[in-house]
Amino acid sequence: MAENTPKIVVEHHGPYRVLGGVPLSRKVPVTSEYGEPLTWQKTRIYNLHGNYALCRCGKSSNKPFCDDAHESGGFDVTETADTTNFADRAKNYPGTGIVVKDDRALCAHGGFCGSRATNVWRMTRNTEDTAVRAQVIAMVERCPSGALTYSITEDGPEIEPDLSQGIAVTPDGPLWVTGVVPIERSDGQPLEGRNRVALCRCGASKSKPLCDGAHTEIGFKAE
Repeated sequence: MAENTPKIVVEHHGPYRVLGGVPLSRKVPVTSEYGEPLTWQKTRIYNLHGNYALCRCGKSSNKPFCDDAHESGGFDVTETADTTNFADRAKNYPGTGIVVKDDRALCAHGGFCGSRATNVWRMTRNTEDTAVRAQVIAMVERCPSGALTYSITEDGPEIEPDLSQGIAVTPDGPLWVTGVVPIERSDGQPLEGRNRVALCRCGASKSKPLCDGAHTEIGFKAE
């Protein structure tokens, strides 16, 4: 694949090498008065041209960009993300006029799937109410990792939000890749192409290069 074609390459003991000028922005969750994430807001667009490198060890002093801090050692580079397909792993939760598909292997604990009172899984049981069904769809579509998606029928195609190709830096959290940007593991093998992917940037995920929510557990601070 040519270097002017959008692509993310996971370097074995280094950063995410972003090729083809994939747009980079910063997005933050908009939360309720109770701290519940509701939607996303873009707060910054990085003015970049050409290729660039993003930190994945969590140690850079110039986050989100790589400054070669990984060369100091102590960074576990093992890539252990499941390489099977979403369709083979996902569990279906049928409702009325909707089937929620859930792949726990991709969950980055973004929190958009629940509130202080309920969550997507409970709400799916009550989707005969179109207002509840619409809320389930909205919550599923804001999941940054793509662990949640949905179809209208059990054997119907997945329905995904219309997202352009890009990478969003999230506060003290993962890199949110959208729009089916190809991602290549350090062994040269491609990850499954997905519309929404959360890449680890704290260095602590047990599912590298994917985020597994470890940034919260370790208290990762990117700023």
